[in-house]
Amino acid sequence: MNILSALKGKDFLKLADFSTEEILALLELAADMKAGKGPVKPLAGKTLGMIFQKSSTRTRVSFEVGMLQLGGHPLFLSNNDLQLGRGETIYDTAKVLSRYLDGIMIRAHGHEQVEELAEHADIPVINGLTDSYHPCQMMADMLTIQEHKGKLKGLKIAYIGDGNNVAHSILIGSAKVGMDVAIASPVGYEPDADIVAQAEGFANEQGSTVVITNDPVEAVKDADVIYTDVWASMGQEAEQDERVQKFTGFQVNEELCSHAKSDFIFLHCLPAHRGEEVSAEIIDGKHSVIFDEAENRMHAQKAILVACMAD
Repeated sequence: MNILSALKGKDFLKLADFSTEEILALLELAADMKAGKGPVKPLAGKTLGMIFQKSSTRTRVSFEVGMLQLGGHPLFLSNNDLQLGRGETIYDTAKVLSRYLDGIMIRAHGHEQVEELAEHADIPVINGLTDSYHPCQMMADMLTIQEHKGKLKGLKIAYIGDGNNVAHSILIGSAKVGMDVAIASPVGYEPDADIVAQAEGFANEQGSTVVITNDPVEAVKDADVIYTDVWASMGQEAEQDERVQKFTGFQVNEELCSHAKSDFIFLHCLPAHRGEEVSAEIIDGKHSVIFDEAENRMHAQKAILVACMAD
């Protein structure tokens, strides 16, 4: 716990802010808590405000139940519940909520809003998702990979699809823990170049590799983990038809997965569109561990909450 003691009171906004040792220590704590070996009610008397500018199933339920299991109290705050949705400044909101709460989880649009909230809040702020990053999801993903593969370093993860917030956190998280990562996206939908460069720097430190390609077969070759996400994320519904056309050939199906290792596991952050970004045979097949992955959102987030908020 010595490594984690440095995280007390710290924000959890993106994985690039954390060392390899801190990420691995959080994953160890998450595994312990899942196994019932963690601290008992470490957040008793603590309150977490949960701000949702975007709707959610897994983020809301996993944080809410996780906070209750830790002995604390979660408080759901939709955009309609806050004056923030009617023009109050992020600065004022941060200062007021800091007087009432012990921590804030926010699921927002622009990442800069979360950064601003964290800058002015006097309590830890946890990023439940922004348009740029989804760090809590990647923590759950790494916990799941570790459970099924016994390790992280030296494995290869292939992500097929839109270079979105999930792809960005996969890039950073994988590079930080020494996994080889390959991202395959259609032309024009690649991940942000600055985030790719940052991931390459972390990968060089760990002796792993980062590959960005427009060829799904190249990406999944010899992969231990195959990952995908919906082609049109929340807020991109108007682009759905165009994206379906542009992403032709990027479906994760049996033919594509035949190029991976025979014991690969399949991940999806959910919700999924079966028959679109992934075939039913893969998402419902023997390689799929998507429900372990979904459950692990709660365990990974409990570790984050304890590290950042416990006394």
